[in-house]
Amino acid sequence: MIDKEQQHKPETTSNLEHFSYDNVIVKNFAIATMFWGVAGMVVGLLVALQLANPIFNIGEQAWLTFGRLRPLHTNAVIFAFVGNGMFAGIYYSLPRLLKARMFSDLLGKIHFWGWQLIILSALITLPLGFTQGKEYAELEWPIDIAIAVIWVVFGLNMIMTMIKRRERHLYVAIWFYIATFVTVAVLHIVNSLALPLSLFNSYSVFAGVQDALVQWWYGHNAVAFFLTTPYLGLMYYFVPKAANRPVYSYRLSIIHFWSLIFIYIWAGPHHLLYTSLPDWAQSLGTVFSVMLIAPSWGGMLNGLLTLRGVWDKVRTEPVLKFMVVALTAYGMATFEGPMLSFKNVNAITHYTDWTIAHVHVGALGWNGFLTFGMLYWLFPKMYRTKLHSLKLANVHFWLGTLGIVFYVIPMYWAGLTQSLMWKDFTPEGFLKYPNFLETVTQIIHMYELRAFGGLLYVIGALVAVYNYYMTAASGSLLKEEEASAPALQGGHKIKRWHEWIEARPIQMTIFSLIAISIGGLVEFLPTYFVKSNTPTISTVQPYTPLELKGRDIYIREGCYLCHSQMIRPFRSETERYGDYSKSGEFVYDHPFQWGSKRTGPDLARVGGKYPDSWHYNHMLDPGSMSPGSIMPSYPWLLDDDISVDDVPAQIALMRNLGVPYEEGYEDKAVADLDKQADEITESLLNDGSETEPRKEIVALIAYLQRLGIDAGKASSVPLK
Repeated sequence: MIDKEQQHKPETTSNLEHFSYDNVIVKNFAIATMFWGVAGMVVGLLVALQLANPIFNIGEQAWLTFGRLRPLHTNAVIFAFVGNGMFAGIYYSLPRLLKARMFSDLLGKIHFWGWQLIILSALITLPLGFTQGKEYAELEWPIDIAIAVIWVVFGLNMIMTMIKRRERHLYVAIWFYIATFVTVAVLHIVNSLALPLSLFNSYSVFAGVQDALVQWWYGHNAVAFFLTTPYLGLMYYFVPKAANRPVYSYRLSIIHFWSLIFIYIWAGPHHLLYTSLPDWAQSLGTVFSVMLIAPSWGGMLNGLLTLRGVWDKVRTEPVLKFMVVALTAYGMATFEGPMLSFKNVNAITHYTDWTIAHVHVGALGWNGFLTFGMLYWLFPKMYRTKLHSLKLANVHFWLGTLGIVFYVIPMYWAGLTQSLMWKDFTPEGFLKYPNFLETVTQIIHMYELRAFGGLLYVIGALVAVYNYYMTAASGSLLKEEEASAPALQGGHKIKRWHEWIEARPIQMTIFSLIAISIGGLVEFLPTYFVKSNTPTISTVQPYTPLELKGRDIYIREGCYLCHSQMIRPFRSETERYGDYSKSGEFVYDHPFQWGSKRTGPDLARVGGKYPDSWHYNHMLDPGSMSPGSIMPSYPWLLDDDISVDDVPAQIALMRNLGVPYEEGYEDKAVADLDKQADEITESLLNDGSETEPRKEIVALIAYLQRLGIDAGKASSVPLK
């Protein structure tokens, strides 16, 4: 597994210790990988179809709309497909690299079943609208706690296995596993800090600018340390195994690891360029994002160069084909990411479908293909047989490759089309496409091509499932793989400086924690504690009780997935939406709702732009107000009532979060809610729309009509 730079002499002892590797846990995670993977991909195909044609929002059912299903798709692919794939690879490679069975079979079982129950809970709660409204971190607080507990179980089992190992040296793959465990734990705990109002309703302890920074510190590094570092560890194990070659350069892997985990954590702010985030934080994100090219490409090249001398096998062996494309996709995505962090490039691509293409190069190419290649290698090994069909594996490879091509190229094209149309002016100086919907209808055919690419990818995954199943059926599972190795001996002399930490798992864990903590602390602490970074605006007041209820509905329906609330300081945006956004506007937003994609227009200044009746009819039948709209209808908002029983508790909770409601306001909050609801109901009635004051549609209208109103009052008011 290791190259000649790091080959160690075997321990000298005549007493071999006999033990066995547990393949059952690997099999379980492998099966779960493909089960949840196909499920997540099918949901992804459905939401792609919904964007191509709103008719696929089946039966106007709330739980089948885009806003409810899109978080289910992302969570299923990231945490169910990639997560289970990561665990399958780690539970196979880690014991063999350490020459020791996993520390506890019981902890492994708790980990497996606990993780599946977490996925099942996401499958139930997200379509029901139980969400925190933070991308890739939507799951509510009880599930967040469960994730933390199961993650600690996994980490404990992994660290204890290292402690009882029979191999002194910790191979580079293990370093990435350690960094994954440490960093994901820190990211998840910090970003999930919230005060619960009820069993499935909570509010982030951070607000506005701080919440945005924490969320994208998490969001970017969830990609880094859940989708990248563990898979780099798997790459360092399975690519040399599949190629039967040592890794190209061990020295390069050392540089790759430490530079990657230190630099990656700083790059989150590049998701917030031209927003209300302080400029210094944006600049830090850009600088470190550009620096990421070096370690990222170092890892990619280390993987590809490991295949030196065996490139002829790539033509005939599907495992290597998948792994080569995976590494290539990783290189593409990690080149593109730093390029997108340049402000002049980000100004063109952000909020467009270019971002969607970028993400899926990584998800489908890097994570998907490396997972498929790993499983094509694992199943014959575990079941002591040959792969059922090389021909089907090649069919899968080409279906998957064509699926990626048909997915990402139309999305790149759509992203450029959107941006150019948003920014286009007539010779007279007016917006050429003032109606945002024109920029949507122009790219519908590209959405259709994207759905076709997704269909090809799903078909390929189903072919793989069949191939894996038939491979397993033709052999028998080697549940306990016998092995032997000498016990770890003391008195080992360190020959190179880096061997000191590479033989000490606890120290490796501590140093990894330090490396990933520095960037987050440097960026977050000044933003949180230095008030000048988030100046307040005197005219910005807390939401009313009815507006809070409307905001909950806005988040529940996933409106933030298609609409931003952040106007950037571009002429094209201020002409279209109004004055650019300031940080002081969001000080009471728990959570922030800036968004990351505009399938619909920005809503930061939508308050007062349309009458109440327009919003009422738009939610009931979007096409009646915006012909050609791909937005689904929300008829249940007209039928369902808001609950006012928890309004006093909600006001008290917001006060605990720093929202300046006066003491005792809980006692009159419901009366204020009813008063505002009556005013909106009367307005609707005057325009020919009859409804009851406590219907959800009334609360949502109240929230939408509030957006941007306070900031408008502040146009001539100095910042505090």
